[in-house]
Amino acid sequence: METDSLPLTLETAVVMRKERITGAMSRWQDWRWVLEDVVANEPGFGAAPRLLYRDETQERWLHPGFTVRLFKDDAEGYLLNASAPAPCWFVLWRMEESPSVAAEPLARPEIVTLSYHDAGRWLDAQETVEQVPAPPAIVAWLQAFVAAHYVPEPKRRRRPVSFQSLQDRFGNPASVSTVKKFGGDPS
Repeated sequence: METDSLPLTLETAVVMRKERITGAMSRWQDWRWVLEDVVANEPGFGAAPRLLYRDETQERWLHPGFTVRLFKDDAEGYLLNASAPAPCWFVLWRMEESPSVAAEPLARPEIVTLSYHDAGRWLDAQETVEQVPAPPAIVAWLQAFVAAHYVPEPKRRRRPVSFQSLQDRFGNPASVSTVKKFGGDPS
């Protein structure tokens, strides 16, 4: 496969949805933000977030201008996503501290990726990360990139357990004996 023909970047936009909470959960909060979709960015989207739709139960906001980059050294992270039962986009988003373009703070996407490793690191850092299914064309692009750049790490021979030195729970050398060391009858 010719690797030079594969683009390494893709321009995207993120759609976030603010939805009204009903039922028992509405005692604690009236609204919540969720990731709606990741779409191809278009010049007509502009550069600033904008309201797409609003009614009494929800709002949809478009956040343009996210570049998804594929890095050769993260091919394994893309492989894990591409080979999953449902490959997806991962989006890290945060709430604004104070309102910028709306009357209330918005959920602001920060980063969009296709890397399983990136999403895992962000989740480990206690960030808000959501996912939405990636369309077949994006999955095909990701699979082509993985086919061109993924190199499995060579298997390392593991030393048989019988040849490994014994250590106690503190990492000090230990030994095993069938002789009873403490108390009891020596016979």
